[in-house]
Amino acid sequence: MTVSERAAELFAAEHGRAASAVWSAPGRVNLIGEHTDYNDGFVLPMAIPHRVAVGVGPREDRKLVTTTLGDDGELHQGDEVVVDELRPGSHTGWSAFPAGVAWALRQAGHPVPGLNLVIVGDVPTGAGLSSSHALQCAVALALLDHLGLAPGEPDAPSLAEIARLVQRSENDYVGAPTGLLDQTASLRCVESNALFFDVRSGEADQVPFDPRSEDLELLVIDTRAKHSHSESGYGERRKGCERAAELLEVKALRDVSTAQLPAALEQLPDELQSLVKHVVTENERVLSTVELLRSGDYAGIGPLLNASHASLRDDYRVSCLELDVAADAAVQAGALGARMIGGGFGGSAIALISSADRERIESAVRSAFAERSLTEPRVFIAIPSAGAGRDL
Repeated sequence: MTVSERAAELFAAEHGRAASAVWSAPGRVNLIGEHTDYNDGFVLPMAIPHRVAVGVGPREDRKLVTTTLGDDGELHQGDEVVVDELRPGSHTGWSAFPAGVAWALRQAGHPVPGLNLVIVGDVPTGAGLSSSHALQCAVALALLDHLGLAPGEPDAPSLAEIARLVQRSENDYVGAPTGLLDQTASLRCVESNALFFDVRSGEADQVPFDPRSEDLELLVIDTRAKHSHSESGYGERRKGCERAAELLEVKALRDVSTAQLPAALEQLPDELQSLVKHVVTENERVLSTVELLRSGDYAGIGPLLNASHASLRDDYRVSCLELDVAADAAVQAGALGARMIGGGFGGSAIALISSADRERIESAVRSAFAERSLTEPRVFIAIPSAGAGRDL
């Protein structure tokens, strides 16, 4: 049974009638282009098969009532909130994410009524696979559908506009300073493709990426490392990038080319130089990866993945022991390339591998964790999958 079918079944059981709609949205893996999105740069994400589904139906009062099927198999009731009283900071916890979406839609002029939501998902949480954005994108689409504004309907917001609504929800309501990568990936990715997204212009191009056609696989290594300082570390680096752009008198670090990088670094204090170096070189790695994929040279992106990890580890300083062990062990066991993904300080790494080498590489990664007395990682294959859509 899919997560959407389970959401529909649970909605009927909880509320005694069928949901008016069930929408789902996927988690994502960012193939390359980390910490470039909030610098107006380039990213190259792909959707994964794991999804979050949301069933929606009307209520007679003005409350937003959310029920979630947890990983423990139990139903969890979120805070009951009055939609007219939604304010940033008014409540916390997981139910702030759907409430924030309702708030953002109301701020954009959409008359969100009282609603029941039932949420079911299988995107691993805390793994850097964007489970929170999958949730928010599915909620946004379900609420818009209920208002007669689903994508394709007259006067419906575009997917790009929905992504920005979700970003506003997370930035201003939940209080997390995220960029546009995750929302855009969840909404706009296409099966057997990666999404080349120019954050500044909003242009998005599908780039063919089907590793299985070349007897390759993209291995995801969920390190299960969850570091409490990750949000503050993320915010500090984002502020550092903004400060560097001010000092360089550019709109964003996207405007610094690799040719200009040496001169730019000379104008900056030491603590900002490495941040700028990462962003500028990572943008160039995204462009090079896109070029290789379009030429069909999937294996050729391996060294770029390795270089991205080294830059995130040494220049941006957002890696950690578990991520380094995962990437290093995979490469030493024969992976074509490997790197951490997501904000850093924990979460997941990816490795591009030959299908024939999968068992050996998985074993090497698990052994490397065991040798260091680290929690055993969760490992699975990520298949480039479809973006958000209505399922029922």
